[in-house]
Amino acid sequence: MAAGTAVAQQAGWQHTIAHAGKAATILLVEDEAFVRNVTCEVLQATGYRVMCAKNSAEGSSLHERFSEEIDLLITDVVLPGENGQALAEKLRRKKPDLKVLLVTGYADQMKVSGESSFECLAKPFSSAVLLERLRRLLEPAMFRV
Repeated sequence: MAAGTAVAQQAGWQHTIAHAGKAATILLVEDEAFVRNVTCEVLQATGYRVMCAKNSAEGSSLHERFSEEIDLLITDVVLPGENGQALAEKLRRKKPDLKVLLVTGYADQMKVSGESSFECLAKPFSSAVLLERLRRLLEPAMFRV
């Protein structure tokens, strides 16, 4: 069993998260190879379709080619070249319904300064926390009061 599958099963996520009747497609932009690979493996083991990019330029290119298929963007905030927040803003202008999760080691500073209107997830995070956040983003009707 792959490590990502084991982590996903331990977290209790043995089903595919569906979005509009299909497996959700995630664009993951992360410059650290280890973090990118592990996150991709966990997401795939959970049933998501994942496209991975190591920087904003690659992320933009993938979004340009597959924008209709991409349901959610997960991006590190600190990236070489264009930062993740700028990437998210650019892609959201092209696809207003794109869900976005910013991942950062500086989440507290972003909240205090009000730098982002996007969902943020602080590093380091567990697979269970990541998967729960994605579920909430992709299935918002379940969490309405």
